[in-house]
Amino acid sequence: MTDVNVDVGGGDRLALAVLLQYRMATTEQMHWVIAPGVRIEQTRRRLARLREAGLVDRITLPRAGRTRVWFPSSYGVQLACEWPEMRGRRPSRTMSDPTAVRLKVGHALTVTETALAFLKDARRHGDLCRPLDWIPEVHHPIGSGEAVTPDALLYYRHGSDDDGNGSKLRAFVEVDQATMGPERLAAKLTAYARLHGYVPIVPGRRPTVQEPALEDWRRRYPLFPRLLFVLDGTGPTGAKTRIRAPPCGRQRPGGVQLPYRRARPRGPADRPAP
Repeated sequence: MTDVNVDVGGGDRLALAVLLQYRMATTEQMHWVIAPGVRIEQTRRRLARLREAGLVDRITLPRAGRTRVWFPSSYGVQLACEWPEMRGRRPSRTMSDPTAVRLKVGHALTVTETALAFLKDARRHGDLCRPLDWIPEVHHPIGSGEAVTPDALLYYRHGSDDDGNGSKLRAFVEVDQATMGPERLAAKLTAYARLHGYVPIVPGRRPTVQEPALEDWRRRYPLFPRLLFVLDGTGPTGAKTRIRAPPCGRQRPGGVQLPYRRARPRGPADRPAP
């Protein structure tokens, strides 16, 4: 397939990378992520050009406004996965299937909107959070064939690149659209506690003093990321109920002291504590 007027070295490349990483986004969400400083018509033309080149596709939601939702085509996934900035990404096998997109669209767009809240907040306060600093669905094994897969992994820096006093933050993000009760939220906490302590067993190899067994998460992160729950669609009362209900609000699962503390919100989104 031949690319048609596609600027792979500029905004078109970023747009395709964002769709690969975020899975899907509306036209307006794409505009605010990749090009908030220009008119939205330019973003519409960019997405149309990528669709003409066979790199992205779209569905139209049958509701007010007939919202268009964009996602990468199989050809776009194949191309973008070869780029250095996309190395190590594990795209879903059904990412480019329109039926799968329709079935996942509600939750996926809410996750994208959560990412957008952090991006807008960083721009507003002069912090550093780039479009590709939001990485959905990172798979983490926890033993016994089970795994933890957060809705997203967030990288965020207080202050700009030039600010030597800035702090780097990482957080596992779980987005709940009022579909999980307190017990299911607590079960997620238990799973993250298992991840915090999970040490993989390597067949035929025993840990030594020189090479002790290490938790699996240390291969990726210098510190265990914060855990951030985003509660959507519950209202203030529902959010307080979920936060206060035991064991979510008062206990650490399994007695494990996870390195978290309550975050203090600044702006439209609650940030991980520094």
